[in-house]
Amino acid sequence: MGKGAAWLVLASLLLAPVSDVTAKPASAAKPKETSAKEEIAARKQLYEKISMMTGVSWQRLAAIDQYERSMSKAKPKARPQLGETVGVFIEEEKWVGPLNPDTEDHTPLSIKWFNGIGRDGDGNGIVERTNDTDLLYSIVSKIAQYGLSEDDFAIGVWEYYHNHRAVKRIKQFTDIYTAFGKLNLYEHAFPLPVGDYYSYRSTWGTGRSWGGYRIHEGTDIFAPYGVPVRSTCYGIVEVKGWNPYGGWRLGIRDLNNYYHYYAHLQGYDKKLKIGDVVKPGQVVGWVGSSGYGKPGTQGKFPPHLHYGVYRDRGLVEWAFDPYPLLRSWEVAEQRRLRAKK
Repeated sequence: MGKGAAWLVLASLLLAPVSDVTAKPASAAKPKETSAKEEIAARKQLYEKISMMTGVSWQRLAAIDQYERSMSKAKPKARPQLGETVGVFIEEEKWVGPLNPDTEDHTPLSIKWFNGIGRDGDGNGIVERTNDTDLLYSIVSKIAQYGLSEDDFAIGVWEYYHNHRAVKRIKQFTDIYTAFGKLNLYEHAFPLPVGDYYSYRSTWGTGRSWGGYRIHEGTDIFAPYGVPVRSTCYGIVEVKGWNPYGGWRLGIRDLNNYYHYYAHLQGYDKKLKIGDVVKPGQVVGWVGSSGYGKPGTQGKFPPHLHYGVYRDRGLVEWAFDPYPLLRSWEVAEQRRLRAKK
C-alpha cells in the first residue's frame, strides 16, 4: 500500500465515530441463576477488590451499593437493574458525558473527554454500563476524589447526590456493616417475644381523631405493660424520645432503607442511644401506653405497641402496611423455636 492510500485509511479511521472503531462488548449470555449466598459472596469479593484499588473500605463500598439498591427498589421503573449483582444505577447521559454524541460510547478516553463518570474498573479497555466492576468503581471514584476522611468522604457523597438523606444513609449503612463485619444482615424477628400473651390484626388505614383526623399508619400489637419490645432487624437507632402522638418512641433504620417505628413505649433500654447499632431480637424497650399529650402522658388507651414501617424514596418517606411482614416474621420465628425443641 502506498503512502497516499495509507493516509486515506488513517484519516477515515480518525474521522469515523468513536463507536465505529471501538470494539463493542459482546452481548452477554443469559446469566445463570445464583443463590442468595453465592450473590453475597460475589458482592463481598467485588467490594474487597475495589477497596484495594481505591483505598475505600469495603464497608463504605457496601453502603454505597446498598443505598443505590434501596433507591432502585423504591423506584424500579426509573432505575432498572444494570449490573448482575451490584445495585448501582447511573443515567446514560451521566455515564458517557452530557455532550457526548455517542450515547453508547465504551471508550475510556472519549468518555473522560466529555466529562462522563464511566470508568474502566476491570482493566479490559472497555467502559461498560452493565459491568458490575465498572459501575461500582465509577461511582466510588467520583465520590472518593474529595478524600477518604469521614468529613471529606461525606462531602463527596453530597457532591454526587446533592441530598442530605443520602449522606446520612450511607454513613448509617457503613456503621452497620462495620459493627457486624459481614454482608448477610437481613434476618428479622417479631417485635415481641413470640408467645400467646399478645394479639394483633391489620389496623392499617383506620381513622384516628386525636390531634386531628388522620389514618393509622401501622399495626397495633396489644400486650401487657412491661412486655419486652425487640428490634425486628439489623439496624441503627435513628430517633429516640417523646412524640405527642407516639409517646416514648424509637426509630430504627435498616439496610433496606426501611424506618421501623416503635411507639407508646413504657421506657427504653437505658444503655440505648441514637447511633447505636442493634440486631434482631435485641430488647430496645417495653410495651406501654404513653402518648397523646405532653411528655409523660400515660394511660389514655390500653397498653400496646404501635409498629410502623416507612420506606425512604430519596427525598420523602412513605408508610406501608407492616402486617404482612409481622405475620411472616412471627411464623418464621415460631418455626425456628419448634426446630430447637
